[in-house]
Amino acid sequence: MRSALLCALGLAVAAPCIAQDPSGSPHGALQVECASCHLAEAWKPVRIGKGFNHAKLGFTLDGAHATAACRACHASLEFTGAKTECASCHADIHRGELGSDCARCHNTRSFLDRAQMTRRHQLTRFPLEGTHRSADCESCHVPAAQGNMQYVGLSTDCVSCHQQNYVAARNPDHVAGGLPQNCEQCHSSTLWDRGFNHDAAAFPLTGAHRATPCVQCHVNGQYTGTPTQCVACHQDDFDASTTPPHAQVGFSTDCASCHRTTAWDTGFDHNLTAYPLTGRHKTTPCAQCHVNGVFRGLPHLCVDCHQTDFNTAANPNHPAAAFPTTCESCHNTAAWQPATFDHDSKWFPIYSGRHRTEWTTCADCHTSPTDFTQFTCLNCHTHNKAVTDGHHSGVRNYQYVSQECLRCHPRGQGG
Repeated sequence: MRSALLCALGLAVAAPCIAQDPSGSPHGALQVECASCHLAEAWKPVRIGKGFNHAKLGFTLDGAHATAACRACHASLEFTGAKTECASCHADIHRGELGSDCARCHNTRSFLDRAQMTRRHQLTRFPLEGTHRSADCESCHVPAAQGNMQYVGLSTDCVSCHQQNYVAARNPDHVAGGLPQNCEQCHSSTLWDRGFNHDAAAFPLTGAHRATPCVQCHVNGQYTGTPTQCVACHQDDFDASTTPPHAQVGFSTDCASCHRTTAWDTGFDHNLTAYPLTGRHKTTPCAQCHVNGVFRGLPHLCVDCHQTDFNTAANPNHPAAAFPTTCESCHNTAAWQPATFDHDSKWFPIYSGRHRTEWTTCADCHTSPTDFTQFTCLNCHTHNKAVTDGHHSGVRNYQYVSQECLRCHPRGQGG
């Protein structure tokens, strides 16, 4: 008791001043020299000396604890009764929902260390992404009337925090349009106004549809249940068409069979029909085949359009020679003339061999325009009969007539 009193009076004593007697010291049974905290010049203010080691007392001072005032933790001077649990100094605003281990989310460097708290949040049912990582905790964990914030059992649905955004939305009006409340279908945590991803819907946008204003298809703010058939939006285009008149002709309202989303007037793809267009047919005006606006049930044989060409053909005269009306056997769609009649493989080689370029018209050999089975070799080969007879004096059944020439010279070669 005397030693403690002398220390309190700042008087020199032979032994160090130590607060040992609980009955005479305001600090209880604190086994620390008085000089560790007090100075001889003045009892106050208290000065924590370099030799004072708080860690030896069971609680290391680091981070913000190192600069905290002693009375912030030791409200009374009874140091030996101080507790080491965080909750003894820090009010638990979590109401015990997150346990008593504050160090799971907090540290002594900064009680509100966002980086550490965010890392811990990633282990919950709602990992923080995008702008959620920088959002104030209170914006989602709203304090209740008594000031306590709720952390456990909160809904992870976007609309639980963004109900006001949903109601206030005007472009489009979410409520009037009956849009679903699963915000992530159109929004992201990175950019709230990134726009609706129509490609994930039942009607992906392509071509000119991508730049079409939403209200042009979603009339009166109606978004759910909008039909996906082209004619649902393009009925007026269908009715107003004149070349050809779709409604009058009885065209199908399946616009996609003729049109594309890249451009409305891309033209009818005839290659998707039973009569693909090739050669000159590609540039032929529609009305030349589709007379009087008839588009359905048209015949597709060549002669159906080219009967006049067949009738007026003079070299050779097709009707007189009783040619077949299968135009494609001699002609093609690249060009009507010259014809490509396969004379060489079936009959006599006039396009190859020695006779190539030696004739001008069919009539050079076929003297009868009504019977192409009749022909002559002698119009071109003006042989002297006497000389020819002499050359064939040893040939059995020789006759100086064209049919006999072909019998012995079927390919025009010499004997």
